[in-house]
Amino acid sequence: MPENLLKGKVGIITGALDENSIAWKTALKVKEQGGKFVLTNAPIAMRMGAIKELAEECNTIVIPADATLVEDIEKLYAEAKEFLGSDFDFLLHSIGMSPNIRKGRSYGDLNYDWAMKSYDVSAISFHKMMHVAEKMDVMKEWGSIIGLSYIAAQRVYPFYTDMADAKALLESIARGYGYRLGKLKKVRVNTISQSPTKTTAGTGIGGFDSFFNFAEALSPLGNASAEACADYIVTLFSDFTRMVTMQNLFHDGGYSFTGISEEIMDKFKDL
Repeated sequence: MPENLLKGKVGIITGALDENSIAWKTALKVKEQGGKFVLTNAPIAMRMGAIKELAEECNTIVIPADATLVEDIEKLYAEAKEFLGSDFDFLLHSIGMSPNIRKGRSYGDLNYDWAMKSYDVSAISFHKMMHVAEKMDVMKEWGSIIGLSYIAAQRVYPFYTDMADAKALLESIARGYGYRLGKLKKVRVNTISQSPTKTTAGTGIGGFDSFFNFAEALSPLGNASAEACADYIVTLFSDFTRMVTMQNLFHDGGYSFTGISEEIMDKFKDL
């Protein structure tokens, strides 16, 4: 990858929990490419992870914020702007959580209060972050906003339960706000539908290992790693992708457009 793709650019990266997370690897890649940023996560998530170690490595600060609370986002943007010295070129929304999945509730037995929490944390927070960014006018022209999604927004994966609905909502919000921010300030908004990835959140989903292996066997390029996703995010933050907006971009080694593979067929030929 060319050097200094993000030289002079500044922004905010949410959701870095530990070294396995896509947001964590994105932070390292952004620093490597000359970008500056602040890190943020919900206070409860910060107690679970090691985000302060990442901040030290990247010569930045951590600003605690609950992305479901507008007042927290306002505080985050004000403090980040003061630290970075300018408005923002990029935002990464890497936030997702389902109490129903954590507690083993099936799609036919959802706790609806928990489901609403899933939608608020995993999707509506994306809308709130862009709403506050618009209201405070903190995005620079030709900025880039990315949310992390999953193909369960389009196809049925029974183990993904209410998170599938949350991701569908996330992608719809990206289109709606992509149009709005594009018209206002040429800011682009996209989501990335990533391969199953061995992050702390991903491996907490029932049946993850089996599905990870299935996707690896189906994808002609194999599963995309968290580090590869971070590389992709860097290109979407860069000026080389200025005309890409309102898209859900599949970063999955070809999985999303492969019907069957020889490896999968071999497992069934003698049945």
